[in-house]
Amino acid sequence: MNFPDTLRYTKDHEWIRLEGNVATIGITEFAQSELGDIVYVEIETKGKKLAAEAVFGTVEAVKTVSDLFLPVAGTIDEVNPALEGQPELVNSDPYGEGWMIKMTVDNIADVDQLMSADAYKNLVG
Repeated sequence: MNFPDTLRYTKDHEWIRLEGNVATIGITEFAQSELGDIVYVEIETKGKKLAAEAVFGTVEAVKTVSDLFLPVAGTIDEVNPALEGQPELVNSDPYGEGWMIKMTVDNIADVDQLMSADAYKNLVG
């Protein structure tokens, strides 16, 4: 499985890419493979300020629905519009076209507290 070294990871299987104080967030390749075929992504938190580990949306697969947890505190600025018509992008390109949200991070130092690629690999085996 692919876990890019340029990203940070959470125990809940989200990834985060920080550019300045704006973060792009999605779910990991491991998470999408465990969920199976993703059929719907629901994120209705655009414009909201949320705490770290707050639920920012849900992802629905053929067999299950799973909550999406915010890696760090901040404000959700954008939801990936492509996922409305093509939720399967999360399966086919979880670190690229399958991203879920962009947010303004309250404290960029919080991102450094998340797992490195190696730590995440150890978590998922």
